[in-house]
Amino acid sequence: MKNKYIASFEQAQIASKNIPEFRAGDTLRLAVTITEGDKSRVQNYEGICISIRGEGTGRTITVRKIGANGIGIERVFPIYSDSLEKIEVLRRGRVRRAKLFYLRDLAGKAARIKEIRRK
Repeated sequence: MKNKYIASFEQAQIASKNIPEFRAGDTLRLAVTITEGDKSRVQNYEGICISIRGEGTGRTITVRKIGANGIGIERVFPIYSDSLEKIEVLRRGRVRRAKLFYLRDLAGKAARIKEIRRK
């Protein structure tokens, strides 16, 4: 059971951030604030959401992209972090699982996810 003060603080954090609706299998573009020394900039990270876990302000997403030379790169992002500026859903994926860890073993065209066609 959570303390009521902590719960109310978490609700305020969640209400202040605008998060779009997405699921595992969707292709996301995340605007991440990167601080180097005294300078900060926004860098986009684009990839497939392979898992969503947690609850409340502790909710995290794992995003996988294919980097240089076909090497897979996964990053875990806390959704309600201050370093995450914006989440944009680029494509909706048609998958039948909540966790897509099997994509780690696939490469090339086998790792593609079909897109949901909207009517």
